Amino acid sequence: MSYFKTVALIPAAGIGKRMGASINKQYLELSGVPIVVRTLALFESSPRVDAIFLVTPADEIPYCQKHIIDSHRFTKVSSIVAGGAERQHSVLNGLNAMESRVSADTVVLIHDGVRPFLTNAMIDDSIALALIHDGVVVAVPVKDTIKTVHNGIIQNTPPRESLWQAQTPQTFRFSKIHGAHISAETDRFSGTDDASLIERAGGQVHILRGDYQNIKITTPEDLILAEAFLQESKRKDEPCRFR
Repeated sequence: MSYFKTVALIPAAGIGKRMGASINKQYLELSGVPIVVRTLALFESSPRVDAIFLVTPADEIPYCQKHIIDSHRFTKVSSIVAGGAERQHSVLNGLNAMESRVSADTVVLIHDGVRPFLTNAMIDDSIALALIHDGVVVAVPVKDTIKTVHNGIIQNTPPRESLWQAQTPQTFRFSKIHGAHISAETDRFSGTDDASLIERAGGQVHILRGDYQNIKITTPEDLILAEAFLQESKRKDEPCRFR
């Protein structure tokens, strides 16, 4: 059996309560195209990515197959996997589903299904860095002053230059991230992101400078901002599979 060298794992199993819409946020349209379609297209078009594993709610798999994968002729989607109760469970389900098709050193890019403004350079650089580090997180320096607070009282103000806002993709070799997820599941540990599970296991995670436009669309305000980014890319005539 031949193994995939690089796989994109796309968690898109969230309900999206903050969006306040009648359908899950990944199916909301951005200039007439579902958000998750725009996200999948980034990896479909990347020559560095061999396969895509998409994670959705179990009851949405038939809809997703027909209206997302088949309708838009995605050829790299190897499997649609049923999600779990929380994102961490969904990612583990996706990792378990790909286990028989990957090697220990297969690179896995874990990327939010509602983050459609990732660049090709971020994909390429994440893959390259994951081969020499325990993990790679795309991130940007925070713009605002951050306060740590307890019971409504400020405890301290961390130096802003040391703070970064984590984005996705978060990229790892399969054996490292799968092992970290299994350990967390066994110990009933809940991390804030995939990188935190590697950190918990003693691994060192490298930061890759991202882009402030690489937003996660979770609120109505995010959708407005995303439309503005898309219109700006049209104005600049930047390459995009969907307009």
